[in-house]
Amino acid sequence: INTPPANRYPVQTELSAFNEDIIRDAILYEISRGGQVFFVHNRVQNILDIENMLKRFVPDVRIAVAHGQMDGRELERRMLDFIEGDYDILLATTIIESGLDIPNVNTIIVNNAHHFGLSDLHQLRGRVGRSNKKAFCYLLTPPLSGLTKEARQRLKAIEEFADLGSGFNIAMRDLDIRGAGNLLGAEQSGFISEIGFEMYHRILDEAIQELKENEFKGVFEAQEEISFVKDCQIETDLELLIPDDYITNIRERLALYKELDSIETEELLLGFQDKLIDRFGPLPRQVGGLMNAIRLRWLAKETGFEKIVLRNRKLTGYFIKDQESPYYQSPEFTSILKFIQSNPDRCRMKEAKERLTLTFVNVNTVFDGLEVLKQLDSFVA
Repeated sequence: INTPPANRYPVQTELSAFNEDIIRDAILYEISRGGQVFFVHNRVQNILDIENMLKRFVPDVRIAVAHGQMDGRELERRMLDFIEGDYDILLATTIIESGLDIPNVNTIIVNNAHHFGLSDLHQLRGRVGRSNKKAFCYLLTPPLSGLTKEARQRLKAIEEFADLGSGFNIAMRDLDIRGAGNLLGAEQSGFISEIGFEMYHRILDEAIQELKENEFKGVFEAQEEISFVKDCQIETDLELLIPDDYITNIRERLALYKELDSIETEELLLGFQDKLIDRFGPLPRQVGGLMNAIRLRWLAKETGFEKIVLRNRKLTGYFIKDQESPYYQSPEFTSILKFIQSNPDRCRMKEAKERLTLTFVNVNTVFDGLEVLKQLDSFVA
């Protein structure tokens, strides 16, 4: 992983204020050795002004403009023409950030580099230096004294870590700049604002539970028995949803889905159902199926299924993936094996891709699946 490809060289990265002479010299040098240039300007509103500016700096150079608001066919044609060598400069937004591999492009100029994050700059720089030629990356910014402290730190980091395979060092420096936050406090960093506070706590609870079961198992032995399955995923082609003609407001529907997902008892589920009927009227068939899917998930977790697939008149339960789990030595699993032996026509167990599954036939609806798991659960009990 740490060994760079053969005949590759680090991209020489230079941080500079916007300067006509630097831009002209960089472009002319690259063209003089038969190469091409990326010029990144991430504002579609005035990208044509930048094109006119470049034509003024280097009058005889052929320039192609590309950005995400262009017609797809026109954008594709320009990119192909650039790859074929019909243009010397590709003036583009960050649509070139990933996925491009054009060995003939070995100079990239990024305008207003202080507006980019460290990962963006690292990805953009990675678009050049993809052959055995020395490559150059020019980061153009206003005077550093006018930038924020974080922006200066980002630019200095991308300039400092220019060696091949320095992505990990850049990631660690980015962590230093933005801060890692506190695990249990109010100061957080990363995706908490996007995944939501409840989801963050669910992930945190799962991590703590895993530590209790493994590294600190001896400390928590006296506590109540830990559930073998934390959550069960259901996959089906049946309609299990809140129809938009029943609740038209999408935010309201999402809030109700979220509330429904957090319900863990039959009493609360019935209360949720009564609230829906009181506010929006009689439950549609799809909502009834959704309620039964919640009950099905509860039973599946108790049975030891991490995943349920309900398709083609079959219900397939996927047992715990970890084959070393104590679940497989538990009385519950032993009872399930006895149930299978007693009902060979209704269900069958098999192992595929190191995953143990149990399939029931003639299961047409979620309600049918619920009845099947109830029978299995009563047998185990």
